[in-house]
Amino acid sequence: MDEETHRIQQPAQSDAAAVTCILCGASTGGETAPPTWICSVENGRHQYFCEACARTHIRAIESRLDSIWW
Repeated sequence: MDEETHRIQQPAQSDAAAVTCILCGASTGGETAPPTWICSVENGRHQYFCEACARTHIRAIESRLDSIWW
């Protein structure tokens, strides 16, 4: 699987109606994450972070710390 294909995959969700921020619960209202959201793969799972949560935790994200350490 090439990097571009890997990046656009959405998380497996039971309702598959919206992408949800793993930290605050904010929802996109659509099946794709906006370009301002961050996708992280931790333990084989895609986790999405909204713009506000990503800005708050940018140093941890850039340090590649798992979200459990934030």
